[in-house]
Amino acid sequence: MKCSASRRVIQRLAPAFALALFGSLAAAQSPKKSDYIENITLCNGSDQTSFAVRINGCTAFIDSGQGTARARAIAYNNRGNAHTANGDIDRALLDFDQSIKLDPTFAKAFNNRGAAYLRKGEYDLALKALDEAIKLNPNYGRAFINRAGVYLKKNEYDRAARDYDEAIRLDPNLEAAWSGRCWIRAILGSLQAALEDCNKVLQSWPNDATTYDSRGLIHLKMGQADAAIDDFSSALRFDPKLASALYGRGLARLKNGDKAGGDADVSAAKAIRAGIDDDFTRYGVRVGN
Repeated sequence: MKCSASRRVIQRLAPAFALALFGSLAAAQSPKKSDYIENITLCNGSDQTSFAVRINGCTAFIDSGQGTARARAIAYNNRGNAHTANGDIDRALLDFDQSIKLDPTFAKAFNNRGAAYLRKGEYDLALKALDEAIKLNPNYGRAFINRAGVYLKKNEYDRAARDYDEAIRLDPNLEAAWSGRCWIRAILGSLQAALEDCNKVLQSWPNDATTYDSRGLIHLKMGQADAAIDDFSSALRFDPKLASALYGRGLARLKNGDKAGGDADVSAAKAIRAGIDDDFTRYGVRVGN
């Protein structure tokens, strides 16, 4: 459930922006720049380098003043992604802005700027950036996932559902889209369809707390308290602070007559996220249902 709807949205963003491949940056620069291959490799995150090393590699390439405008745009975008993953959203936004200034047709930079604004809670700016990414590349499935995340935060569930549908149509292998659509369908009451989406994700992504959380909501709304408890408990094994799973399990325990366990879970969830009971009311579930 979106315990922190916020946390769920962020987890669903993780796959939605990836560093450019080495070949992209290498191809965008002049072929004779072999002196900068090491920095390019580091900037592209090769060999599972740390975020700090990636940032340094991108900075070295940018500061060299060499390479094409496209190559520098990719380097700024890559450095912005590393800053975002490192939690430094403001620096990331500066880099995405510079990337777009260098190449106003670079859809990835607009997508990543939108994802960064989403993490910052600036939803209108996020929508503006993501709309532009999709305008530049209407086949950009990851941008549709990120825009769905914005609509989710704005409680515009029908719009979020349409964007998840489009992301899946464009790229059926985007597991984040299936998991996000499962959640949205659970909220909207399309429970059997939601269950199918969640089950599909868990077949290949069996340790995903948010998908177990979503399936728990489905079972709770279906009146299957035992199955809901099992799913919420699975979610909490992978993410013990997932407030929505605690709250959902508390409701399921209360439905099963376990007042002590149910009250404890609900109280723990409220301590993590104030207003979570209002979230569940919007989802169509409340204490006493």
